Order: sequence, then C-alpha cells, then structure tokens
Amino acid sequence: MKRPKPLKGFRHLVSKHNPAIKEVVRETTSGGIIFRRAEKNNSLEILLIQDAKNRWTIPKGHVEPNEEPRDTAKREIQEETGLKTMDVMSWLGKVNFRYRRTQTLVLMTMHIYLVHGLGDTNDLKPEDWLNDIQWFPVNDAIDKIEYEDIGKLMLLGLKKIRESGL
Repeated sequence: MKRPKPLKGFRHLVSKHNPAIKEVVRETTSGGIIFRRAEKNNSLEILLIQDAKNRWTIPKGHVEPNEEPRDTAKREIQEETGLKTMDVMSWLGKVNFRYRRTQTLVLMTMHIYLVHGLGDTNDLKPEDWLNDIQWFPVNDAIDKIEYEDIGKLMLLGLKKIRESGL
C-alpha cells in the first residue's frame, strides 16, 4: 500500500515511525498562574502541578463548547487542584504550540490568567492523574516550570502583582 503524502508544510513531522498527518485540528485550553502570600514570611508563592510525565506546569484544560476561557481556567483549577476560592484577576496572554496525536496535527492555543488563591490554600485535592502539586517560592517556580512561554507569562504576572500591591 502506498503511503499518503503529508500535508504541505508538515513534511518534517513525517518519518518511518510517524505516519503521514491526515488532519489538522485546532483546540483551545485555558489555565492559570496561581499565587498566594506565604503564611510564614508573606513572600509570594506559585502553585504548580506535576503531570503524568513528571513535568511541572500550571493547571489547565480544554475549553468546553459555549464556555469562556476565563470560566475554563477557574473550573480546571478547581478540578485539578481542589482549590475552592480564588480571584481570576487578569488575562496574561496566550501560548500557541503544536503537537502530534497519531495522524493528527493539533494546533493548540492556551489562554493563561493570573489567579489569586484565596481561603485555605493548603487544602488541596489533586486529581488522581497528577504526580504532585506544590506551592513554590517564585524563583523556584520559574526554575521548575517546564514550558518557557508559561515562564515568561509568569514573570508578567509577577509584575502585575507588584503593580497591584497584593
């Protein structure tokens, strides 16, 4: 059987081990860079989750039909972390990337919000698929975050926190 030709512009993603891409889909996710003030010394901390592949990242998930990205960020944070009380403050930006899912190329847009964790921020109930969840001092969180684009938005979020006086 003759192998189908890859879609124009995506030939570099095809090899002996990867069959040709047959479709391209667009998906949208939304999540948040969650911060709090540490009880001990009032320093800023960022909440990160460790996914099933041991990558430290932020809570995020797919935007449902007829759902606004801001609402998705809040819902996904609650689902993934168990954090009940928060203030979704401002939109920090979006990250675009692509990945391959068998014969599908997924073009992903991720909206990221700055989120102030409120209430009992130690009462976390991570979803079963997560390997870990932790509050990190800001510098440690920036070092741990797996994705450079999210790290850049984290820095923008820190600037907004300073400007707001929180």
